[in-house]
Amino acid sequence: MKFFSSLFLTVFILNMANAQNTVNYWQQHVDYTMEVDMNVENFQYTGTQKLVYTNNSPDELKRVYYHLYFNAFQPGSEMDIRLQNISDPDGRMTNEDKSSRIAALSESEIGYLHPTSLTQDGESVTYTEEGTVLVVDLDKPIAPGGKTVFEMKFKGQVPVQIRRSGRNNAEGVALSMSQWYPKMAEYDFEGWHADPYIAREFHGVWGDFDVKLTIDKEYVVGGSGYLQNSQEIGHGYEAPGTKVKKPKGKTLTWHFKAPMVHDFMWAADPDYLHDTLKVKNGPTLHFLYKNDEAIIENWKKLQPKTAELMEFFNKNIGPYPYEQYSVIHGGDGGMEYAMGTLITGNRKFGSLVGVTAHEMAHSWFQHVLATNESKHEWMDEGFTSFISTLAMNEVMAEGKENPFENTYRGYNYLATSGIEQPQTTHADRYDNNTAYGISAYSKGAIFLSQLGYIIGQDKLMETLRKYYQDFKFKHPVPNDIKRTAEKVSGMQLDWYLTDWTQTTNTIDYGIKTVEADGDKTKIIMERIGLMPMPIDVLVVYNDGTQETFYAPLRMMRGEKENPYPQLNRTVLEDWTWVSPIYGFTIDKPLESIQGIMIDPSLLMADVNRENNVHPKQLQE
Repeated sequence: MKFFSSLFLTVFILNMANAQNTVNYWQQHVDYTMEVDMNVENFQYTGTQKLVYTNNSPDELKRVYYHLYFNAFQPGSEMDIRLQNISDPDGRMTNEDKSSRIAALSESEIGYLHPTSLTQDGESVTYTEEGTVLVVDLDKPIAPGGKTVFEMKFKGQVPVQIRRSGRNNAEGVALSMSQWYPKMAEYDFEGWHADPYIAREFHGVWGDFDVKLTIDKEYVVGGSGYLQNSQEIGHGYEAPGTKVKKPKGKTLTWHFKAPMVHDFMWAADPDYLHDTLKVKNGPTLHFLYKNDEAIIENWKKLQPKTAELMEFFNKNIGPYPYEQYSVIHGGDGGMEYAMGTLITGNRKFGSLVGVTAHEMAHSWFQHVLATNESKHEWMDEGFTSFISTLAMNEVMAEGKENPFENTYRGYNYLATSGIEQPQTTHADRYDNNTAYGISAYSKGAIFLSQLGYIIGQDKLMETLRKYYQDFKFKHPVPNDIKRTAEKVSGMQLDWYLTDWTQTTNTIDYGIKTVEADGDKTKIIMERIGLMPMPIDVLVVYNDGTQETFYAPLRMMRGEKENPYPQLNRTVLEDWTWVSPIYGFTIDKPLESIQGIMIDPSLLMADVNRENNVHPKQLQE
């Protein structure tokens, strides 16, 4: 809409408010101690796991569940069957003819993860493998407030690189190890979340990890946690001036500790280069990437940009709470984990920074604010997309007036496609991947950018900082971000959370008529879509002057500050959601008006902007 000068809103940062009252909140706790031996010849491994489980719930637990994620990478698994039946299967997991790659895996190529023994407080328990879920019936229930110790021996095989995890990926990385260990399922106020591994997204229990990994001494390892024995390892982890002890034998044992996380990832390759960079007033960044001339230059240039990204997120969300973060060359695009990420490395520089920005942002929106990704994927992917888009615009000096333009375009396609499902849909149960992707990433990001339109950009950023402060190291749910925004803004926002996330209602407002009313002008607007919104209207006059009019939505019970302080604003009477028609009068004659526009910020996700402008030819 070339006629109108850009009025895209600038994001401002305000101080955090006081914490919310979470006195009735509880969450479970786990402490893992694991020792693992990896055979790099056949990609099989064995391990022991001691898991101290604390039941902070008010319920007696007679059964527990573990995730055995690697069992998904076998012919006939639930993941395989889903690939064979969904209309648009993930291209990373299928062949050119869209057939499942999992279905063709041989015995030496499949993934598996099997317990070989399991005890509770020294006594054997009954357990059954059901695909990617281990069902454990307890002889001794875990009382509310009680602790119990599970000890397990297990064996696994790393699958050929398929999804998230695997070996020898297309870029030559030997081992990308995520979802690799028997992982206790989450139990919360909703009950157990023992979802099978079918497509995507995870949920984990907060706890401390102590992991010893024994592997060929030529391999360099990176991942979650702090390395405890750098003087024995070397490979760039040792402190300057430290004399590294030369190992005897063919293997090295890497000892990591990761406090208060809900996952543990690692990766290994004999050709990794390892660089570090200390962020000002922040953590040490680790970069592990293949010794490949084609990518080294970009990975070197990535490092200062990663520090800038860390500083941006620290400022705009809250301080990163750990002392290290690792960016690791792995496989399968990019995926966030505790204290680090795995990303593909053979990318153009802008793409390499972009994927790092997105995955690093997940350290806040998932790995500190640990939502249940399977049920609320839009809070994870969407919020991450929102903040990483802003970060890229600043750190990469993109200079976009509206950095979310493509985000809105993607959502508009979904909303008018006929395939949209509510965001309350479980991540595994979207009818197709396209609907999931746009709903989680684009519509999820718009939840925040549009919230800024509703409550004001300053209040939006204050909401994010308060949300982080109040819910870090917890498992927030949708109501928590809504209530935080209500407390910051003083507005009622249940209507917004309900319509945007629990329905597929769309927003469509239009200028119905503009008519002379004596020496004044009467403007009639209409609500065409089912979802109500407050409305900003920009009026431009023939003499070049501009002013805005604001129609608050009555059930908000409040109004935002003037988003355009350089322009005069008139606050109109509330618009009730039951009224499809709304009119107001301008104290200037019709012939003095050059143009009128609903939502000049373009932050309201109106699915038909053609009727937002009068006269219509001004859009051309």
